[in-house]
Amino acid sequence: PIALSRGDKRIALYPSDHFKVTYSISYDHPLLRHQSRTLRITEETFIDEVAPARTFTFLKDVEMLRQNGLALGGSLENAVVLGETGVLNNALRFEDEFVRHKILDAVGDLALVGHPVIGHLVAHRAGHALHTEFAAKILDEAQAWRLVETPADAAASASAIPSTVSAPRL
Repeated sequence: PIALSRGDKRIALYPSDHFKVTYSISYDHPLLRHQSRTLRITEETFIDEVAPARTFTFLKDVEMLRQNGLALGGSLENAVVLGETGVLNNALRFEDEFVRHKILDAVGDLALVGHPVIGHLVAHRAGHALHTEFAAKILDEAQAWRLVETPADAAASASAIPSTVSAPRL
């Protein structure tokens, strides 16, 4: 296992036969107090259960984000905005859309490793900064993982079908 924590934020990667993410979030907000979700990430689950989850922010933070040059592409159509008592725009796409979006963030940030990952990623309140620091830690701890050939690569080699680029996994 590889693990990293900063205060109450933590992230770890454990051995597994497939890529799975368990993520939990906790906010001081009536709608977001605690959400947790575990998903095995496949092309289908990513398309159907992760990719549609929109980013979110709190109404009280919108002006500060804009003043700091952040969230400039954000709109009421592509983000969920939370007021004191609930969602101010649109309906949620999933009851747990917030934690699903955090899974989306983690999957995207883990792409910085440069190879698909086979393992169980477990994160609590991690966020982009910890995700990206963790991706670097994975690369630094080369003794904790190995590159493996995927079954699809092996099948292509065995059948003499030329393969353009091998897709190794951690």
